[in-house]
Amino acid sequence: MARAMTSDARKKDTREKIDLGGLIVKAGLRYEKRALLLGALVELSRRLKSDEGERARLIAIGAEAFGNDSE
Repeated sequence: MARAMTSDARKKDTREKIDLGGLIVKAGLRYEKRALLLGALVELSRRLKSDEGERARLIAIGAEAFGNDSE
């Protein structure tokens, strides 16, 4: 049974990573260097911790992009 739970957890983790990779593609960043992407995400994490207004602004941008899924 523990093996089945581990397998399910691995599948869930894999699905989450695929979904997150899809966000990179949707944002038009597929061909950027990994170091640039990681640096941008680290910087974003720092900003979000200190600026709730920036968080709200970016959520609005992302929600609009999801609304345009036909692109």
